[in-house]
Amino acid sequence: MFSVVVPVFNEEEVITETYKRLSGVMQGMAEPYELIFVNDGSRDKSAAIIAGFCEADKNVRLINFSRNFGHMSAITAGMEYASGDAIFIIDADLQDPPEIFPQMADKWREGYHVVYGQRKKREGETFFKKASAKIFYRFIKRMTHIEMPVDTGEFRLIDKTVNDAVKKLPEKSRYIRGLVSWVGFKQTAIMYVRNERFAGQTKYPLGKMVAFAMDAVTAFSYKPLKAATTLGFLISIASFIYIAVILFQGLFTDTTVDGWASTMGVILFTQGITMMILGLMGEYIGRIYEELKNRPVYIVQETLGFDENH
Repeated sequence: MFSVVVPVFNEEEVITETYKRLSGVMQGMAEPYELIFVNDGSRDKSAAIIAGFCEADKNVRLINFSRNFGHMSAITAGMEYASGDAIFIIDADLQDPPEIFPQMADKWREGYHVVYGQRKKREGETFFKKASAKIFYRFIKRMTHIEMPVDTGEFRLIDKTVNDAVKKLPEKSRYIRGLVSWVGFKQTAIMYVRNERFAGQTKYPLGKMVAFAMDAVTAFSYKPLKAATTLGFLISIASFIYIAVILFQGLFTDTTVDGWASTMGVILFTQGITMMILGLMGEYIGRIYEELKNRPVYIVQETLGFDENH
């Protein structure tokens, strides 16, 4: 049996087309399946539309959150409710084509536990979006201590064994692709062209992408803290050299330093670096604080289409 996990947030313009394409692909695979739509606190008619699918199609499930908990939380819920031997994860916006599900399934039958979609081209996106995405993926790869493939998102197939392993991980701030990479197992890629969004607006503007990058780095790497230590050490050395030069000029030469511009420049620079390092430490402390509160990753308001075991 296959499960398809689809996080949804304000996707009323595209959700019907998403359901049609997913259903068509899964029916063509001639295997039992379930479509799990996770409504992440949508404020439009997405939940009502999906509820209609549940009434008409026994293969459709709906999880309604009590509010918006975020993309990663929605995927987490879908993975925890999924009952398939293999689980597809795909966004509702149809940028990632469900038509390559059969290719992913073939790789899974060959013995791979994770088959992730790797983008070879991104259509319908601005130069800035493409460039920032390219930098983002390579930055994450360089900063984290686990092997995470570039140009990939959550679009993938994962085996039930991998899903069970990820569900055991206790952290609350969940970076799914990082967790899937961390647990290991046999993984491979399928190259594909990412399509232009079918309808609606992107849910990941620049600000969210930056926050997402910080979550990814702080979840899987201490390199920023080590870099901050190194930077502080280098600035200290430079400061001592600067002081030595000033003392030498004052004691052994007639050179005088007029004004305070250079001094203030150095002070402001070092203070800026100090604030940056404190902010970085705050990110890690904030993550510790979130973990210690031990609140649930999401709260389910209601479910439709599931059996009594859920």
